[in-house]
Amino acid sequence: MKKMLIINGGKAFAHSGAKLNETITQWDLQFLKANPNFEIKLTEVVQPYNVEEEIEKFVWADVIIYHFPIWWMYIPYSLKEYLDRVLTAGHRKGMYYSDGRKADNPKRNYGTGGLMHGIKYMVTTTWNAPEEAFTIPEEFFEGRSVDDGVLFPFHKMNAFCGLTPLKSCHFHNVEKNLEETRL
Repeated sequence: MKKMLIINGGKAFAHSGAKLNETITQWDLQFLKANPNFEIKLTEVVQPYNVEEEIEKFVWADVIIYHFPIWWMYIPYSLKEYLDRVLTAGHRKGMYYSDGRKADNPKRNYGTGGLMHGIKYMVTTTWNAPEEAFTIPEEFFEGRSVDDGVLFPFHKMNAFCGLTPLKSCHFHNVEKNLEETRL
């Protein structure tokens, strides 16, 4: 049985009602619950949570699925706060042991102290930016993909803990021209 942790990082803010990220989370739940080979745990970062229980969920999971919008070129502050609290408290509790460096060679192996090897993660994001803002070199993101640009630190955060990425899914142009065929 595959153990799936879904983290909904959506949050209502300004003119965003967080409805698309909630919908995407519900799609996951419907799909996974229909298959008896999946055990599911869900975290809604805008709801109260217990940090120790969240650490247990991360360590328990085979796959972690993150859903969140991009605000001002990064993750919402509620998701950042959740990750800061859980990852910091996860030190030597199954998430990471150290930053990976050793006293005899402190300049090498930074980021290799993760303990969550074998656990995979997937990212879905929602954007107002059109996909072309990432693929055309003259556009705003200068031809950098979401994953190699804006989300590079997010992916490195997961790698620090030893997680392995699965293919990401990004929904673009969701405010001005959401393509229902992508949904």
